Amino acid sequence: MKKAPIKNIKKTLLSDNYYTLYKLNFDYQMPDETWVHQMREVYERGHGAGVLLYNTTKKTVILVKQFRMPSFLNDKKDGFLIEIPAGILDEDNPEQCILRETEEETGIRLKSVKKIYEGYSSPGVLTEKMHFFTGEYTDDMKVSMGGGLASESEDIEVLEVPFKEAIDMLENGNIIDTRTIVLLQYAQIHKLLD
Repeated sequence: MKKAPIKNIKKTLLSDNYYTLYKLNFDYQMPDETWVHQMREVYERGHGAGVLLYNTTKKTVILVKQFRMPSFLNDKKDGFLIEIPAGILDEDNPEQCILRETEEETGIRLKSVKKIYEGYSSPGVLTEKMHFFTGEYTDDMKVSMGGGLASESEDIEVLEVPFKEAIDMLENGNIIDTRTIVLLQYAQIHKLLD
C-alpha cells in the first residue's frame, strides 16, 4: 500500500470541550511532485454504531426522533430528526455498543444483530467511522419505554412505523439523516421486509 504523500505535520488543539477539535498543518505532495502547504480542521468524537431495527411479521421498523442542534441551526426548522438508534462506542466494541444503545433508546433488548458494513461519516472533517447493523425485533423483546438516558439529557421519541411509510418519509424528505437513509436503502435492496 502506498504511503500518503505528507510530511511536516503540526497538530494544534483548538477545543477539548465535548469532543476534540484539532487544526492540522502539513505539507502534501501533488501528482507533479511539488509540495504544497495545507491546513485542515479535524473533529475527533470517537467511532459510532447504528442499527436498523425491523420486524418481518408486522413489516415495521423502529426509528427514533430527537433534537439535533446542527440541523436546527442549518435548516431553521424545529431541529428534530428521525434516525436509526445509534451511539458512540465509548469503550465497547461496535456490537456491544449497538445492543446497549438500542435498549437505552428504544427499550428493546435485542438477542443479536448483523453487521452490514462500516464507513466514514464525513471523512473531510470527522475521524468517526460508523459501524452499521440490522437487527430483527419482536414485541416480546420490549423491556422498557426507552427514550434515552436522563443522565445524558436524552429526550428520544420511539417510532414504530410501517416500512413502506419509512420509505415514503425518506422519499419526501422527512428523513434526512444519512445513516438512516443508508440502512433503509439497504433494507430495500436486500428485501428485508418482503
